[in-house]
Amino acid sequence: MATVMQKIKDIEDEMARTQKNKATAGHLGLLKAKLAKLRRELLEPTSSSGGGKGEGFDVNKVGDARIGLVGFPSVGKSTLLTKLTGTFSEVAAYEFTTLTCVPGMIRYRGARIQLLDLPGIIEGAKDGKGRGRQVISTARTCNLILIVLDCLKPITHKKLIEKELEGFGIRLNKRPPAITFRKKDKGGINFTSQVNNPQLDLEAVKAVCSEYRCHNADIHLREDCDVDDLVDVIEGSRVYIPAIYVINKIDQISLAELDVLDRLPHYCPVCAYHEWNLDGLVEMIWEYLDLVRVYTKPKAKLPDFNDPVVLPRNRCTIEDFCNKIHKAILRQFKYALVYGTSVKHRPQRVGREHVLEDEDIVQIIKKI
Repeated sequence: MATVMQKIKDIEDEMARTQKNKATAGHLGLLKAKLAKLRRELLEPTSSSGGGKGEGFDVNKVGDARIGLVGFPSVGKSTLLTKLTGTFSEVAAYEFTTLTCVPGMIRYRGARIQLLDLPGIIEGAKDGKGRGRQVISTARTCNLILIVLDCLKPITHKKLIEKELEGFGIRLNKRPPAITFRKKDKGGINFTSQVNNPQLDLEAVKAVCSEYRCHNADIHLREDCDVDDLVDVIEGSRVYIPAIYVINKIDQISLAELDVLDRLPHYCPVCAYHEWNLDGLVEMIWEYLDLVRVYTKPKAKLPDFNDPVVLPRNRCTIEDFCNKIHKAILRQFKYALVYGTSVKHRPQRVGREHVLEDEDIVQIIKKI
């Protein structure tokens, strides 16, 4: 491991010394590809090295969504968990009070949202320092990450946490790069782009591909992307997770400073101790999770508005709805009757591919 970390440091130093321009794009692309491979090797060591894969805390995923509280020690994560969920997480004046993962549950708009208070991370967590691997591995399983920051601490803390998460393959508030990458048996590297003068050029693409021993591939850009995006696509193990920056302890700053923080994107100022703006934080969490509530309607009965079936926006078809209730339903599925904004008529008969909207009502009709 020490050898791998030294190689990572050497490559980072060389990248820092190298000027960024068209002439060095290929060389920088090669270095970034090597860096990504070394970090993967560090985080997932082979069995021959005697180390196990960096796994997260053993906490069962329950509820409709999972949120992780990530931050440096003593920024107020445990207080936030206690105030939002009623679950006790030890709070004290010293650092590293929380030494394991403490789960809690938020009930909001009929949904059950699991909140995880993770131990404080330190700089170098992505390289295995402290319990960094466990913390960030668990963060990878979350639907949303709350990065908790102390408003009195330097803003550089935000950048440090982002760097640790990025080093572990987590991409915050981003979507997957619009790059099509397809390996083939022969024909060399074929690079095409829908963008005029893209950041990526053929030399950089070939350099990255050669590091992965890929000499025949079709690569197509649908929008302007850089070398990091290409490395992410080839690696294929990146996760794209929305994040909210929770700025805690706002009782200790001026109104002018608070006004500046409130205008920044993805920021939510709160005071966990005094319970200031916790309602605003929960509302923002709901918005970022982008969940769809669907109510069930038994035959000849009123809909059940107390216990909705909660689905993510990108997987909310009738088929997804049936699978969430019980996988056996689809075997007997004939059609569904839907009431709500996703249909023109109420009720409307639909098939399993129909996409549902929030607060739709569904009645499943089974085969006789």
